[in-house]
Amino acid sequence: MPPAQPREREFELTDQDFTYFRDLVGQHTGITLGEHKRQLVYGRLSRRLRELRLTSFGDYCQYVETHADTELTEVINAITTNLTSFFREQHHFEHLATAALPEIQARNTRSRRLRIWSAGCSTGEEPYSIAMTVAETFPNHKHWDTRILATDIDSQVIACGQKGVYPDERIKDISPERARRWFLRGTGANANKVRVSPRLQELIAFRQLNLMGGWPMRGPFDVIFCRNVVIYFDKPTQRKLFDRYADLLAPEGYLYVGHSESLNGTSERFELIGRTIYKRIA
Repeated sequence: MPPAQPREREFELTDQDFTYFRDLVGQHTGITLGEHKRQLVYGRLSRRLRELRLTSFGDYCQYVETHADTELTEVINAITTNLTSFFREQHHFEHLATAALPEIQARNTRSRRLRIWSAGCSTGEEPYSIAMTVAETFPNHKHWDTRILATDIDSQVIACGQKGVYPDERIKDISPERARRWFLRGTGANANKVRVSPRLQELIAFRQLNLMGGWPMRGPFDVIFCRNVVIYFDKPTQRKLFDRYADLLAPEGYLYVGHSESLNGTSERFELIGRTIYKRIA
C-alpha cells in the first residue's frame, strides 16, 4: 500500500506572505510570531480568505493594505489567542482574597478607593472571577469607590465579556453555591447558557486596548492581572511593558502573571513574593 500523500493546502502561504503578517502583527501588537507559528497564521487567516472569497494569501496582503482601517482589526482578532476559564490559576485568587485585599483595605481606609486592572481579559472570565473574589471577601466594597478595568486588544472578546453570557459548561468547575449566587440560568432559547449577575457586571468596565499603544487610564491601580500575555512578547517589549505597569501601580501594589511567565531579567521594580505573584517595590 503506497504511503499517504500529504494533503494539498487550499492556499499557499509563501515566505513573503508570512513575513508580511509577522511584521504587521509585531508592529501593531508587539506579539512575536516565530516560524513555529506559521501553521497558526495559516489556520487563523485562511478562514478570512474564504469569507472574502479570495484565492491567495498574496491577494489578502493587498486587501489588508487597501482596507487597513477595518481589516487590521480582523487580522489581530484572528491571530490573538484567547484561552481562559473562570478562576484559572486558582492560587492568584486565593492570594487576592487572603492577602492583597485585606492589605489594600487597611492601606486605603482614608481614600476608600479600589482599582484592579485585568490586562488581556479575553472573553471576561478573569475579570468576573476577580469581581466574585472582591464581592465575597470584601463586603465593604459597595461603600468604596470600587472599579475593575478589563481590557483586550480583540474587539470580539471584549463584546463577549460585556455581554456576560456563557455556555453552562464553562461554570462546571465552580462550586454549586457560587454558581447559584453569581449566575442566572437561561430558559427556552437560552437553555444551556448562563448569564453573569448584574451585581458583578456593574463593577467592571470592558474596554478595547492595545498594550503597545497609548494608555488613557491614569491609575494608580492597586492590583494588575497580566497573565499569559507577555509570553508572546520579546524581552525588550516585556521590559517596557513591566516598567509601564510599575508606573501605574500604587506603591506596594500587586502584579499577577501567568504560570509560565517571570519578571526575572526584565524588571528591577518588582519583588517576587509568591508563585508568579509580584509586588511593586515602594
